[in-house]
Amino acid sequence: MTERVKSATIADVAARAGVSQASVSRVLNGKSTVDPEIVRSVRRAVADLGYRPSLAARSLVQGRNQTVAMVVPDLENPLFQGILKGLSVAAAADGYRVLVADTVERVDEEEPTAIEARERCDAIVLCAPRLPADRLAKLTARVAPAVVVNRAVDGDAPVVGVDYARGIRDLVEHFASLGHRRLLYLAGPESSASNADRLRGVAEATAAHPGVEIRVAACGSRLDDGYAAADLVVSALREGVTGVLAFNDLVALGLLTRLRALGVDVPGAVSVSGFDDVPMAAFATPALTSLSVPRAELGAQVWSRLRALIAGEPAGHPVTYRPRLEVRESTGPAPVIA
Repeated sequence: MTERVKSATIADVAARAGVSQASVSRVLNGKSTVDPEIVRSVRRAVADLGYRPSLAARSLVQGRNQTVAMVVPDLENPLFQGILKGLSVAAAADGYRVLVADTVERVDEEEPTAIEARERCDAIVLCAPRLPADRLAKLTARVAPAVVVNRAVDGDAPVVGVDYARGIRDLVEHFASLGHRRLLYLAGPESSASNADRLRGVAEATAAHPGVEIRVAACGSRLDDGYAAADLVVSALREGVTGVLAFNDLVALGLLTRLRALGVDVPGAVSVSGFDDVPMAAFATPALTSLSVPRAELGAQVWSRLRALIAGEPAGHPVTYRPRLEVRESTGPAPVIA
């Protein structure tokens, strides 16, 4: 049987360096008041013994465990995956890990999930939370330090997000330039703040283009929601609708799949657009027109603010990105309706 090698302890380092354990602890924690000669002795002893500080012990001393949590409503959504990746890469550069919790669009799960996650981590990110405004404000105060993504919130929590209303206006402008006058918006979850922003964009676009009619239909945020909405879209085509604005790319991609199975030509019979420009959007058949959101940059900006909060520093100003229109094959001139 192989004999287990005993790991070096802080006491071993202190004995090798000829200093107290308290001095070793101060050196390992980067205290600037330690005598330079002691620092050199401790570092030599650490190298000679191959000593590795216990993360658990250090977290007890410092009150930190070098982890943060991110709570999302639907981890299947590539937008949230992209934000998570950007956050994880930026946090890793500072020695932090990111844990993730998915509430699966269950609003009542957000509070207990966030509270439990915060108890285990140094800080938390609430990504597109679905909670009512008053409950969200109380929650962010309770779990601080916290950063909120894609949702305005009362209180001190910094916000990083996307101007969804402006994005919808840009999409409608695109459709109008192609001659479309009757559009259908497939709405996202009722509890989604970004859906409310999109609806505001629909109202603003209608006011800016009096000749354009935009109907709104309940749908959802997932692939199967878009797939299921195909019958509704086909019915709307018979009533003169020539363009569809989907809540996000997942809805649009599900819709494209079903329309293709039904033999509906896109964009010949109807133009379809998405939102978020997820990686598979450009590879759809036809390639999906969408509004591009800088997912990784959103995650990096979230970490920048979270890192400042953890250090007790000001988090900086809110950040709102304007999405960029990516025109592809799924949108084209409005068909001539007899």
